Amino acid sequence: MPTVFIKRAYEAAAESDGYRILVDRLWPRGRTKDQMALAQWSKDWAPTSALRTWFNHRPDRFAEFSRRYTSEMEDNPAIREALTSLPKKRVTLVYGARDPKINHAVVLAAYLKRHGK
Repeated sequence: MPTVFIKRAYEAAAESDGYRILVDRLWPRGRTKDQMALAQWSKDWAPTSALRTWFNHRPDRFAEFSRRYTSEMEDNPAIREALTSLPKKRVTLVYGARDPKINHAVVLAAYLKRHGK
């Protein structure tokens, strides 16, 4: 399993990011393809639109959001495939949310680290 990090889409891409994957369903506003410097865009790794809308980045809902999103990931074939197909190097999950601690990329990174081989 690669080393997994997270980074906001609005921070400059860096060589040290390694393999950059956008993990949002929606493209970050105001960002160009060149600015993002992505290796891939995996929208199907993101929470469902219904869950994302319910969560609405409310801190009081983060624990329940994490539980629900983890449950979604358990049933998501794209996540299962990611666990075996990610490159064996540094991977940076790129997300657009403002809060660096309360967002889906935090939950996704933890899940990948926990379940990776």
